[in-house]
Amino acid sequence: MSAHTDIRPEGWIALLPPRLRPFALLARLDRPIGVWLLFLPGLWGILLAGIGPVPSLGLILLFALGSVVMRAAGCVVNDLWDRDIDRKVARTAGRPLASGALGTLEALVFLALLLVLGLGVLLMLNRLAQILGAASLVLVAVYPLAKRVTWWPQLMMGVTFGFGAPLGYAAAAGRIDPAWAALYGAAILWDLGFDTIYAHQDREDDALAGVKSTARLFGRHTRPFLAACYTGALALLALAGALAGLGLWFYPLLGPPAVLLAWQVIALDIDDPARCLRLFKLNREVGLAVALALLAGFA
Repeated sequence: MSAHTDIRPEGWIALLPPRLRPFALLARLDRPIGVWLLFLPGLWGILLAGIGPVPSLGLILLFALGSVVMRAAGCVVNDLWDRDIDRKVARTAGRPLASGALGTLEALVFLALLLVLGLGVLLMLNRLAQILGAASLVLVAVYPLAKRVTWWPQLMMGVTFGFGAPLGYAAAAGRIDPAWAALYGAAILWDLGFDTIYAHQDREDDALAGVKSTARLFGRHTRPFLAACYTGALALLALAGALAGLGLWFYPLLGPPAVLLAWQVIALDIDDPARCLRLFKLNREVGLAVALALLAGFA
């Protein structure tokens, strides 16, 4: 497997003052796909609640801002835990903490600033969402450790990143119910699938560093595992729609995201890191297609 990195220091990042560039790279601002994949489950939750366009738009904007901030905070936490491991993996060796471009104290100060901004967003939500949002910080803090103790760190990532779905639903509907649970399950399985694809970029380096992952666990059997994850996610999305009383248009419009997910299963090449990254990024379109189906369910 050839050396591969997804760090993108060029583009608008290169226009920043040199002192700020490592912070932008630490926050993964060069790779907005992570923001999308954190935001989209929250968007699903807001839309599933069906509270109308005006209140939904306000919440969507808050969740978009919160996704930028909390994804950045999660990246800082991840890199603080993993800086020694990152030095041993080709894709991550250039990260600011692993490379020495930033020190631990600078990262901690940056993290504190991000958490203050995240708190400001959280305080603008209802009480139930505030409680759930505060609880999610535990997940953000501990999920980077999962790769050290379990072969299923991608499942822990799904529980963490997918939390936007129940949080968005609670922020919009103000309650927890079976539709809330079904949507969260769908987000977890979706995340588990695409993060397994992502982990195949590092499979060989992870083996040398002793890092566990579902990519290493399933190896050549990843394709059926991925198919099972995505089938389960689609089934739970359909169940969430039924429990929320969505209209008939919702179900046929799950077809386009189903096709995109099936393509990922078919096109997967676990020995091609660049292809794995492209398939991983395709999940932005999957998430947007699901959001469109949810909107159609209220038409």
